Amino acid sequence: MTVKKALTLKTLTKSTVWDVQENDIFRMWESAEKDADIRDNLRRYKDIIRSAFMIEEVKEEDIEAAKKKYTKQGYKVGQIKVDDQTKITWAIKKRPIMRVTDLTYENIRHISAAKLMEVIDRNFGGGWDSLSQSIQDIIESGFDISTTTLPKDRLHKPGGMYEKKVADGYEVLEVAKGSWVEAIFAKLKPESEKPRMKFQTSRAFNDEEDEEDDLPEDDYKNHDEEDEEMEEPTTFDDEDINEDNYRTTFEIETDPDEEADGLEDYVED
Repeated sequence: MTVKKALTLKTLTKSTVWDVQENDIFRMWESAEKDADIRDNLRRYKDIIRSAFMIEEVKEEDIEAAKKKYTKQGYKVGQIKVDDQTKITWAIKKRPIMRVTDLTYENIRHISAAKLMEVIDRNFGGGWDSLSQSIQDIIESGFDISTTTLPKDRLHKPGGMYEKKVADGYEVLEVAKGSWVEAIFAKLKPESEKPRMKFQTSRAFNDEEDEEDDLPEDDYKNHDEEDEEMEEPTTFDDEDINEDNYRTTFEIETDPDEEADGLEDYVED
């Protein structure tokens, strides 16, 4: 089991700042108030905190009245020490994630799939395609997303995609589209290194290419002439392909009921 180190003001980033709460900010600042680097780079640390928190600086003469006002609005009010002679009072509050435009690459992994479904549902009920490409990219950087659109009475059929996804831990949002329903499935991706997309062809084919690359110049000529003399191109039967010489990076499961291209699939002849 990996034990995460406690965050400090100096190790805080625009991503990890979403892991902390208002009281944590005051605690971290107090622990670092004697650090000269913090005092010299106040704006930098303030910008990091501002990426996840709303900050209001309270004027000294209005502290008591402001404290009541901001506390009522859900802010935490406290003092931070800028230097040996200067203290300032902050009212801070975690930025809410209410709309899809609130989502960023920094905070997308700091919300649950259920919370994501709520946010998407507030986007005028338009479904996945109503989101801009940039928002889709942000969401997919933190979540596995899949969708299906089916007639309302077929979406929940036993053994279908809906049932399988829910059993696999996906949250689902149903968006009504007339007599049809779009189901959006979301599941938080595990924290791991992002895989690189790699396509692999038959090892037999690769070996032939490697051998060709090693041929001297004269052999290239002979090799080409032999190819021209061939009456028929080499063909490969299905029997030639097996698990040892063929792999693909995608696994596609099909369900006739869920692969309908459109309404015309359900129109009677």
